[in-house]
Amino acid sequence: MHHSMQVDYPEFLPDILAESRDEFENEARMAMAAKLFELRKISSGHAAQIAGVTRVQFLLRLHSFGVSAINIDADELERDFDNA
Repeated sequence: MHHSMQVDYPEFLPDILAESRDEFENEARMAMAAKLFELRKISSGHAAQIAGVTRVQFLLRLHSFGVSAINIDADELERDFDNA
């Protein structure tokens, strides 16, 4: 089951960003998904579903939001190296 929510934004906002309404709304969904992924609230697969793209497309687009596709902290990375 899917739920929906409405987000009000000024009518001029897509124009200021030189985007169509659909482009702006798609980008907003991607931004929300990227932030939730960055905060480790959801997996990349769930984030991709929110963004309406494949998991690979989601991971490849993360850099444009300043988010690393590898969501691992330094301690976790060090443990992985120790166990390799």
